Amino acid sequence: MIRIAPTPSGFLHEGNAFSFLITEKIAKKNDLKIFLRIDDLDADRKRSEYVKDIFESLHWLEIKWNEGPRNEDDFERNWTQNNRISLYDAALKKLSKNKHVFACTCTRKDLGMYDGRYPGTCTHKNIPLNENETALRLIVPEGTLVEFKDEHLGEQKIELDHEMGSFVIRRHDGIPAYHLASVVDDIHFGITWIVRGNDLLYSTAGQIFLAEKLGKNNFWKTKFLHHILIPDQHGEKLSKSEGALSMKRMREDGMKGKDLREKFGHLLKMY
Repeated sequence: MIRIAPTPSGFLHEGNAFSFLITEKIAKKNDLKIFLRIDDLDADRKRSEYVKDIFESLHWLEIKWNEGPRNEDDFERNWTQNNRISLYDAALKKLSKNKHVFACTCTRKDLGMYDGRYPGTCTHKNIPLNENETALRLIVPEGTLVEFKDEHLGEQKIELDHEMGSFVIRRHDGIPAYHLASVVDDIHFGITWIVRGNDLLYSTAGQIFLAEKLGKNNFWKTKFLHHILIPDQHGEKLSKSEGALSMKRMREDGMKGKDLREKFGHLLKMY
């Protein structure tokens, strides 16, 4: 099983389309079923029009999936991540019981100067895990090395303590964080292939480490492929928040999904 896992936090852009098309190609090459998972735990950024756009974009690209929600109504009734909160809570309890987590009161503003790596501010403060307005972080000991094979980039060795440090698995507001929810979902739905942009290599390493701490599961068998990113006109990573040209706008301008397929044809041959 291979997954497509967009977030309804903005209208999807051509970078998302490129990743979806690689996923489709890998699925066909390896005779895999495609599972659609929509990551919607971030309620502050979720909008119904963004959920609708996911289905419209996939249909526009003529990408078919085998499992998961068929439309917006089916998603909200049966597939929203809110339906799996009990699974995330069970994982958090297991990690807490086995002393793999600690509480942290640091805000994003506090950590702004550290460029994504947690400096260990609260590691040894022994803040109660149930204290209000605290996040839970997974303990990443000094010297933690995560090794895995990428199906495109080859063997990877990530010094996780150096690249990420102890990372958040439950937010300050009590909501399970992306890394935890993603790993729990991948294990729950039996995902065996994951396609991502190469900017998420460190995230993959963190999730492999997290899955190991969750105990017996088949996540270690998962195959990963990290692809190049589609840049904007300034050579920067495409971003919903930075106003990247959306597939919705392309559709409104009369562009066909097959036109985007043809645009990426030479790049897709890399995979």
